[in-house]
Amino acid sequence: MYIPIMAQRIILIEEQVTEIQQHLEQFGYKVIARAKSAGMAESLARELAPDLLIIDMMLMGESDGIETAARIRDFSNIPIVLILSSTDEKTIARARLTAPSACLIRPIEVSQLHLTVQMALSNYQLEEKVRKSEECYKLATDATNDGIWDWDLKTDEIYYSPRWKAMLGYNEDEIWTSPKEWLKRIHPDDINQFQGDLASNINGTSQRLECEYRMKHSDGRDVWMLTRGLLLRDKNGLAYRIAGSQTDITTHKMEEERLHYDALHDPLTGLPNRVLFMDRLAFRFESTKRHPDELFGVLYLDLDRFKVVNDSLGHSAGDQLLITMATRIQRCLRPEDTVSRLGGDEFAILLYDVKNVDDAVRVSDRIRGSVIATTLLGSVERSPTASIGIAMFNKRYEKPEEILRDADLAMYRAKTLGRNRHQIFDTSMFSAAVALMQMEGDLKHAVAHAEWQVLYQPIVSVKTEKTVGVEALIRWQHPERGTVMPLDFISIAEDTGYIVPIGEHVLREACLNVKAWRDAGQAGLWAAVNMSARQFRDQNLVGKIAQILADTGLAGDGLRLEITESVAMVDLEYTIQILKELEKLGVYALLDDFGTGYSSLSYLKQFPLKALKIDQSFIKDIQINKNSEAITLAVIAMARSLNLEIVAEGVEKIEQLDFLRSLFCDNVQGFLLSYPITAKEMTDFIFKSDRILS
Repeated sequence: MYIPIMAQRIILIEEQVTEIQQHLEQFGYKVIARAKSAGMAESLARELAPDLLIIDMMLMGESDGIETAARIRDFSNIPIVLILSSTDEKTIARARLTAPSACLIRPIEVSQLHLTVQMALSNYQLEEKVRKSEECYKLATDATNDGIWDWDLKTDEIYYSPRWKAMLGYNEDEIWTSPKEWLKRIHPDDINQFQGDLASNINGTSQRLECEYRMKHSDGRDVWMLTRGLLLRDKNGLAYRIAGSQTDITTHKMEEERLHYDALHDPLTGLPNRVLFMDRLAFRFESTKRHPDELFGVLYLDLDRFKVVNDSLGHSAGDQLLITMATRIQRCLRPEDTVSRLGGDEFAILLYDVKNVDDAVRVSDRIRGSVIATTLLGSVERSPTASIGIAMFNKRYEKPEEILRDADLAMYRAKTLGRNRHQIFDTSMFSAAVALMQMEGDLKHAVAHAEWQVLYQPIVSVKTEKTVGVEALIRWQHPERGTVMPLDFISIAEDTGYIVPIGEHVLREACLNVKAWRDAGQAGLWAAVNMSARQFRDQNLVGKIAQILADTGLAGDGLRLEITESVAMVDLEYTIQILKELEKLGVYALLDDFGTGYSSLSYLKQFPLKALKIDQSFIKDIQINKNSEAITLAVIAMARSLNLEIVAEGVEKIEQLDFLRSLFCDNVQGFLLSYPITAKEMTDFIFKSDRILS
């Protein structure tokens, strides 16, 4: 430790100063400097910033040296040892008054110097620890956003920090030290929890106090607080003090509540989501299990043709429609009922208490009546409709989700029957759903193992009576059910997406066989392959067809794609673009089922088509229904004006063939000529048949 010895005046007997210096050095202290004036002493103190300052001086009745010592102490914040040469009691008293914290040593007491200096240092270190502790405590309490409290359990008084009071909107002098000041502001619903947690901490059941509760702010609102505290016990284990902090967690609680709300509600409509709906359904389900005389119902609602709104008007219009529908449905229900948006345009409704199924039907009809009211979406007016499935609770249900499932099945049945209606669930729907699920699984297996057979039906020229083309038709060779017709699985394949690999299989098989028939002498033969809506929307359709043609070696004019009017009209720009890209490959489109849809010259002119197919429903009614004959005549005339070939399908009688021949129809197809046959049988048909129509 380095200790500068400073003197105000060197009037002190030199031998005494030297003796003091030597004595200090014996105890390990080293004298760095000695000052001959108060100014010099102060300057050295600033420069050296010593741990201990010793000033030796000859007072001779003057106080300048003592005052200087006091100033230096104030500057350096260190203990001072004043070494006085005077023994005058008044001088000593004045020194103590001026520098009360200084240690006064007479030079004649040099023998006691070491002990005195050690005591001065010890006192200083203790004072420093207390001071630093107090500074740290004040700094911590001032810096923290928490309110500090300290409860003396013996006197039953609590110290509340200014911040503790300010968090509740009070000034420092507005809350006293009584525990009642705290307890009376805690929310009535939370006071028991707080007192219970406090008691558990005091009696030793819990190791620390930690509790969340609401408190009344001075402005009347409730604020959320989190209190944490630690307990002190005496040697006998009795609690005598508990202290801790209180934190305002209102913002955190609001965010927590918002996240909880968002987790259970649909962000678009604000309705309960599936999670919350299932929670309420489960609660009602268990309650009804315990009280069999009660009854409730579940409705499953789906807006009809909602996709058309999104596709034609945009998703913002679709969102607007969903919000409007949510409001209308809510208005049709009682407060105890629940309507939930499950996703997309699907809503589930829990009718909490009904007497019978007729009550559920009445609510369903009221909802459909409200939904269908005219709705303005931007500048477009629409009258939406909804299909609703109804399922009523009964004892056979084991889980709440089963009743929602059955309401969903009933809704799909309502869709199938024509939309804009309700349908009550019955067990046959469940059996059908199970069968559908089984079919989907079987389809997946069929795609993986290519359980397909491609058959062909000839298309014959009325003029030459020769086969000019074939239509490729798919059959499913099911390992257990045998041959499954397209009518029984194509719609499912379309819904599941399996239609894409199935369609590619048919395309490849048809191209391989047409290439073989062409190589065998049928140079102009072509194959027509049906395109489903999902296939036609495949963004890589043209690329896949180009690859198949390249792999099989078939020229593009050996393939024609049959698309229906409904598929072509979904997106005119897309249809025109795809057909033109196919035309570059030499592949032409054939419009199927013509006459059943738009049948408009305005759009037909835009499509690069090769031929039209007259729907078989018109051919079937020839010589029975004059309207069918007129439509057939009109279609042929329209095709002639556009320089398109005509294919009449469904020809089963000679009278139908004769009528078509009289209208100079180009090509015919149907059971009169041939049923769908295998590729091998088709080879025999093409090469062995002569004048087929004769």
